[in-house]
Amino acid sequence: MAPKVTDVLYYLVHISELRSIIQWKVWHNPVHERDESKETETLKRCFFLLEKSSRSFSMVIQELHPELLVPIALFYLVLRALDTIEDDMTIPIEKKEPLLRDFHTILEQPGWNFDGNGPDEEDRIVCVEFNVVIEEYMKIKPAYRKIISDIADKMGNGMADYCKNADHLKYGVQTVKDYELYCHYVAGLVGEGLTRLFVESELANPLLLERTNLHESMGQFLQKTNIIRDIKEDFDDKRYFWPKEIWSKHVDNFEELIDPKKIDKALNCSSELVLNALEHAPECLHYLAGLREQSIFNFACIPQTMAIATLELVFQNPKVFQRNVKITKGQACEIMTQSTQSLEVACEVFRKYTRKIMKKNNPRDPNFLKISIAGSKIEQFIEKLFPKKDQKALEKPSKTPEQEAADAEAKKDTMYIMLAVFATLAVLSAIMIGGAYLLGARFDAAAKDISKGTFTPAQPDAGETVVPQPGRDEL
Repeated sequence: MAPKVTDVLYYLVHISELRSIIQWKVWHNPVHERDESKETETLKRCFFLLEKSSRSFSMVIQELHPELLVPIALFYLVLRALDTIEDDMTIPIEKKEPLLRDFHTILEQPGWNFDGNGPDEEDRIVCVEFNVVIEEYMKIKPAYRKIISDIADKMGNGMADYCKNADHLKYGVQTVKDYELYCHYVAGLVGEGLTRLFVESELANPLLLERTNLHESMGQFLQKTNIIRDIKEDFDDKRYFWPKEIWSKHVDNFEELIDPKKIDKALNCSSELVLNALEHAPECLHYLAGLREQSIFNFACIPQTMAIATLELVFQNPKVFQRNVKITKGQACEIMTQSTQSLEVACEVFRKYTRKIMKKNNPRDPNFLKISIAGSKIEQFIEKLFPKKDQKALEKPSKTPEQEAADAEAKKDTMYIMLAVFATLAVLSAIMIGGAYLLGARFDAAAKDISKGTFTPAQPDAGETVVPQPGRDEL
């Protein structure tokens, strides 16, 4: 697909983001690579469904350690099918509830699929071809099957409870407790399942299973960020996930959050939700410290660093109430490059965006002080993990030789990109000037006029007869 003109213009102005895209596309080396030659046709189809339902997750999943590549891919497709059924408002509750509650048993039914989703449901293909997922699911280790089935059971029942709750459907989430319970069912349980898979494969610290608050925070942080970002999209779909316990402090009716006249109150409300999400950040970093294998670390880290960048984007941003806002592809590539190096570099990403949030923090915001404290706690936790030796190091983080070499290479890339841009402009200019010359442009005459201070062509006096020149035919 050809790039849009607006994208081309954007990246000509934001050269550093263009450089990040090129760096990721050209120099990113996966820790592990998927070997399609050893895959069955049904497994290849599973990866096709994975790419259709999530291009971003598909990429990081396909770079996972071979031990967990297939189990996590199937785990994602199982949860995607559950979510597709739960999200589809065209499925009547009488049909939806048993599907959600019994979905974990469906995993043991060869050949099962579901074509009852509405035609506009984006990921309905996962349900339509779910038989290939079941076929591959039956081939993985029993321990992995048990984990996936347990999480599908818990999540399906949680989703069914919310679907049956008439007040939730009509009025939305009421309390912060309900808000966090919903986030637990749709994201916290994902964190639990992934952690159990990581530990079962011996690629993560077993203590992560004992510190359940850590993997719960991983899921809560991601889901809360998505809910804050998607306020306008959810409102248009008549889905209200911002808890009334919070928004009622700022407006009388939920609809007022979308009213441009009430933007100050809406921003204060979103700030309180950002604060609620930020409180999970230190535990997310603590969790990442317990991952032993690089591809597992990359898989877990990228969504978290994307989330802190998204929180900074939506914080004090009126556009959130007008449309769905997202970080640019250039920013995403920069974050992914940094998130696939080490925990220390990932912490610097958190520090960077936390400081941006603190800079945007409004003293007139009722939660100004609490947000400042939350930001300080994130910085303190990072300092505890990677203490700086002196004030100079605190102001400018020290770099490893590898990072310095990468920076030097990045500067060289930027120079090459700028040279390429200027060379392109020079070639285009030469073509235009040469074309004008061949068509008879008199640059020498123009130069003489300019030297005389004349910048417009001479006009004949009134009544003056223009005498045709010899050798030219009159028309």
